[in-house]
Amino acid sequence: MESRFHSVKLLEDKCKGCTNCIKRCPTEAIRVREGKAVINAARCIDCGECVRTCENHAKAIMANSLDDLQEFDYNIALPAPALYSQIGKASGPDEVVWALEQIGFDAVCDVSFGADIITECTRRYIRGNDLPRPMISSACPAVVRLVQVRFPGLIPHLAKIESPMYAAARVARARVGEQLRIPDDRIGVFFISPCAAKITAIISPLGSEKSYVNGALAVSDIYGPLMASLGRGGSSRPLYRGSGLGFGWAMNGGELRALGDMKALAVDGIHNVIGVLEEADSGRLQRVDYIEALACQAGCVGGPANVENPFVARVRMRDVSAGVDAGSMATSLQLARDCIDEFGEGYFCMHEPIQPLAGMELAESLESAIARMGELEKIVAELPGLDCGACGSPTCRTHAEDVVCGRAIETDCVFKLRERMQQMAEDLLRLARTDLPSMARRDDN
Repeated sequence: MESRFHSVKLLEDKCKGCTNCIKRCPTEAIRVREGKAVINAARCIDCGECVRTCENHAKAIMANSLDDLQEFDYNIALPAPALYSQIGKASGPDEVVWALEQIGFDAVCDVSFGADIITECTRRYIRGNDLPRPMISSACPAVVRLVQVRFPGLIPHLAKIESPMYAAARVARARVGEQLRIPDDRIGVFFISPCAAKITAIISPLGSEKSYVNGALAVSDIYGPLMASLGRGGSSRPLYRGSGLGFGWAMNGGELRALGDMKALAVDGIHNVIGVLEEADSGRLQRVDYIEALACQAGCVGGPANVENPFVARVRMRDVSAGVDAGSMATSLQLARDCIDEFGEGYFCMHEPIQPLAGMELAESLESAIARMGELEKIVAELPGLDCGACGSPTCRTHAEDVVCGRAIETDCVFKLRERMQQMAEDLLRLARTDLPSMARRDDN
């Protein structure tokens, strides 16, 4: 099941046509044309880097609102662990859960519990399969989309395990339906998201034929109502709460700490992720068993839909994670294993293949594409190679791609335009010095 829905949208009236976003986009999905940014849907992976970069706030994350809860009889909030790192005012997770209930939710299921489930599933998945190395975590949907667009050869390396969000959603939905006898289509499950990529993954699920989450609310959108509800002394327990290790998934390296001892590496920040995936794609990481890759710097606590400074949030996240005592941690981990045994390991695995996505097509036919590639290389050789972005494309090579595809002209490059104008000036000067035949003087001897 594949769709090109995107949760990152351009607010054209706010766009000033600057080139900040085109230089930071990891998949070169943005151009500036006629003074406005244009997002190529085929290349966009909804990492939110343009949202983070745009000083004019011309990129926005499109999410649900609290009004959408009215469509269901019973609503479950799935707060990402990162949510707890955003609220310094709360006395603890139980107060945040209570505040979520005050703004309209009937129950809360911590996604940290889903992280505990996926941790155990991943351990069993790695042990029970002869898999190519290194395996790549599929927990971050922006990274999965990046692999689909830029590194299709690494698709077999993606762990075919659902994300913690989906694990928590499936367990919570099943429990509420069973215990309260509520029809499944009357249960609304909403993820409290720190990023755009997870919102996109809800609408266009990865490796699943359907989505078990009905929508998502951005942390930044509900931050105000939550803060207004805090400080009243209320406290409430969620349907399920994860261990400290489950909460730790919100930080870079948290998934590996939960998985335990193995030959693995963790990388965060989309541009750093690209560097590591290039190493893996070239076959230089075969001695690494597992890669935890997170698109946002510092992990989910640094998501573009958050409100707090990511470094402050990381400190708070450590405090929340450490606040789970050893006794309750053991209980949470055992409960996660019990859920896997009850539902079955396959319940939390992807059931649809991950397909490569075409980020760029020079032409529909192979012959035309080869011809255009030759033309592209010729244009690249004639460009200055400065990658200044003044043409509206992020690099000289992408400008050449746009030219051969008919989306730009060579003289959009200011250096090529200057060359052309200089040539025209020389031609005009030469013409001015040349006598026309009708005006030339004859030398009659």
